[in-house]
Amino acid sequence: MKLVITGSSGLIGSALVREAEKNQIEVVKLVRRAPKDKSEVQWDPNRAILDLEAIEKSTAIVHLAGAGVGDRRWTKKYKKEILNSRVKTTETLANAIVNLRNPPSVFVSGSAMGYYGDTGDLAVDENASLGEGFLSDVVFNWEYAAQRVRNNNIRVVHPRTGLVMSKRGGLLRKVLPLFRLGLGGKLGNGKQYWSYISLEDEIRAIFKLIDDVRLTGGVNLTNPNPVTNMEFTKSLSSVVNKPAFFHVPAIALKIALGEFSVEVLGSSRVLPSKLKAAGFKFNQPDILSTLNSALKY
Repeated sequence: MKLVITGSSGLIGSALVREAEKNQIEVVKLVRRAPKDKSEVQWDPNRAILDLEAIEKSTAIVHLAGAGVGDRRWTKKYKKEILNSRVKTTETLANAIVNLRNPPSVFVSGSAMGYYGDTGDLAVDENASLGEGFLSDVVFNWEYAAQRVRNNNIRVVHPRTGLVMSKRGGLLRKVLPLFRLGLGGKLGNGKQYWSYISLEDEIRAIFKLIDDVRLTGGVNLTNPNPVTNMEFTKSLSSVVNKPAFFHVPAIALKIALGEFSVEVLGSSRVLPSKLKAAGFKFNQPDILSTLNSALKY
């Protein structure tokens, strides 16, 4: 088995590489900088430069590259970077894949639960329509960029990933130090739903997408039991054995985060119907087991 991965230095990508190598799977990492070893191949998606020989005869291409949504304030310039870092990379890969002599059987092209926008208290699955807002627009264009591969009869799957829980990165890495100091608390009114997944289950789910030919199109990689921000706060407080009395008002988040505060205060109650129908079993099926795993994995 040969696995080509973009975004291999990120939280999900690096974990995927570790798991693949542990199982003696050949890994090719597409990187923008000069390669550090034989497993890395340099590419330039902005200039549509990619060595086709490097990705020939791959079993699957897993595309996870993209600028971090919560890494910086959403200026006009950074919003453009968020979009282009996903769409241009996907277009470059899609154009390369359709020109391969021996293309992969599946293209796992990254996505996010932002597809659905703010769902409020309404639980949604893959049958729900596209939401509204900047991230919904980004995800739509991100997925659409892979259309050329789909038109060439290659299976395309879009993992619409939720909040990945791990001490190594993402949301949990940012809030964990505060909670360990007893400074944690709910954000806004705390009633907004957060759809999450443990890093361990995220990696297992990606391998499921690679292996299961029944899974195509958008597939939600989220825990079957989303929780409110208030429930998340209570659970993390319990796991680290510290009180969480603090409260960050919505207005403070809007001032501190700008437009990105819409995502923090918004509600996403997203269910993994396709995964469950395909027989996927979550090793961490609830928030407490997810957080306990996140502090180890």
